[in-house]
Amino acid sequence: MKRRDTLALGAAAAAVLPWRRAVAAAEAPAVAPRVLRYAIASAETSFDPAQINDNTSRTITSHIFESLYCYDHLARPPRLVPLVADGEPLAEDEYRRWTFKVRPGIFFADDPAFKGADGRPVKRELVAADFLYAIKRFADPVLKSPLWASVENFKVLGLAELRKESLEKKAPFDYDRPLEGMKLLDRHTFQLRLAEPRPRFKENMSVPDLFGAVAREVAEAYGDKIGEHPVGTGPFRLVQWRRNSRIVLERNPGYRERRWDCQPAADDAEGQAVAARLRGRPLPLVDRVDIAIIEEAQPRWLAFVNGEHDFLDRLPPQFITVAMPGSKVAPHLAKKGVRGAITLQSDVTFYYFNMDDPVIGGFEPHKIALRRAFSLAIDTEREIRLMRYGLAIPAQGPIVPYTTGYDPKLKSEMSEYSPARAKALLELHGYVDRDGDGWREKPDGTPLTLEVSTLPEQVYRQFNQLLKRDMDAIGVRVVFKIATWPENLKAARAGKLQIWSLSSLGSGGDGQGMITRYYGPQAGNQNFPRFKHPRMDEIHDRMTVLPDGPERQALFVEASKIAIAYMPYKFQVHRLVADMIHANVIGYRRPAYWNGWWQYVDVSPGPSPA
Repeated sequence: MKRRDTLALGAAAAAVLPWRRAVAAAEAPAVAPRVLRYAIASAETSFDPAQINDNTSRTITSHIFESLYCYDHLARPPRLVPLVADGEPLAEDEYRRWTFKVRPGIFFADDPAFKGADGRPVKRELVAADFLYAIKRFADPVLKSPLWASVENFKVLGLAELRKESLEKKAPFDYDRPLEGMKLLDRHTFQLRLAEPRPRFKENMSVPDLFGAVAREVAEAYGDKIGEHPVGTGPFRLVQWRRNSRIVLERNPGYRERRWDCQPAADDAEGQAVAARLRGRPLPLVDRVDIAIIEEAQPRWLAFVNGEHDFLDRLPPQFITVAMPGSKVAPHLAKKGVRGAITLQSDVTFYYFNMDDPVIGGFEPHKIALRRAFSLAIDTEREIRLMRYGLAIPAQGPIVPYTTGYDPKLKSEMSEYSPARAKALLELHGYVDRDGDGWREKPDGTPLTLEVSTLPEQVYRQFNQLLKRDMDAIGVRVVFKIATWPENLKAARAGKLQIWSLSSLGSGGDGQGMITRYYGPQAGNQNFPRFKHPRMDEIHDRMTVLPDGPERQALFVEASKIAIAYMPYKFQVHRLVADMIHANVIGYRRPAYWNGWWQYVDVSPGPSPA
């Protein structure tokens, strides 16, 4: 055969090859998408980071937006690693000047808001200005950000003044105004100058659900509908949303090349086994995440047992004896490959007392005695046993586990159960039953009634029954005021509730966030009791500027003593969370205090084993 004939045949074969590949691809069975399905117990509010006010929304946005840094999914103790940052930040001027670099070549998910000069769609690169814009949005009065108080505490030079001017002049917030505390050094580098030292400021830049980059074009294109159109650089994008019902995210097709590279501790056998299996695979590992909003416990449990969900986020405590008796997965579930994990949460539940309330608030000795008696009368161990089915430990003070300042060996009056001491305190300070009806009056002889705000769900009625029993035992009349969560939250911020029960989840490795709940300038925001104590404010201010070390640790100890002595909060428990996972889910580990983990787990294609 001549050479030109060989070349002709080769060319013909090459021409046929793509056709054969196309036919083969068409004939090959379609690969089932990898879908992570589970339920969340509470509804969302918004997907705009600057306007979020709940943990469900934060869970969603943490997978759409990206911060400069993030926590390693498997590392324990938690460890920060670069996410979109190009290396470590530069901290100068005693932690008052921070310089961050953004890695080039990272792009936002495609969106109609990104258009070129000719109006055609364009790819939009992530730049340093997107982080400055995101921070400024918290200061915009129009957005009424519930996080503004926290961002204000960053002390970015000029930011609070710009907000104040916008409020006073009732003028639009000027995003283009140059600020002393915000500088673009180049396309991918920005600098923040702070009025005070912030040694742990890097942690603030490690919260993707709140402080991830936001594109100005998107915010301006969607206006007050921005909460329905989240667009970030993250591994997923929102594709379906039925309010209070269903949320679906899919793989961001334009996500950059990023490989699974979590670093568990050397002695973490479980983590090392996961790493050996997943390391090097492109992220995200799943194609879709399908979230159902199911507030009632039994339907969530049944959906998991029946294989409708791959993962049960927070096993309802009433099912612990069925699902994990003795902290081990029940045999009928274990045979199906179901795994269980019980984790101490970085959280705390509490009652707060309105310090401006004429009955329960104030610093007069008899008011302090009333709050301390309330605390002493509560049988926390019974609550853990009956309501939480053993899934909690008593809280001894304000600091939550896994954060600086937390002392697992601390034992304090906060967890003490002593109706006898409670009665003695009340008697000593004039709270006595003068008319013989079984209920105590105030020291001035007028009726004493405590009003506890609550929610309409059945579980709260059960908690209320326990509280009423405890208060009845010491002769204190208590009534319950039922309202929805938004109604109670609005009233709480306005200082109109007397007592309310809430919880708080740590958002990073520093325990100061809980001390901020006592900080006078935060009254009406994080400081629900509106507690104002000069020494506590001094401690908070000093903590903020000190690096970690013995001096700062001593301030945590002093702050805890003040918190326990004046009792504006009655801290209840740190919760243990039991998660249940079907065998087709690989790599899950409950985060300590962050929400982003979907991209790091794998789910075998097809239905969960029922």
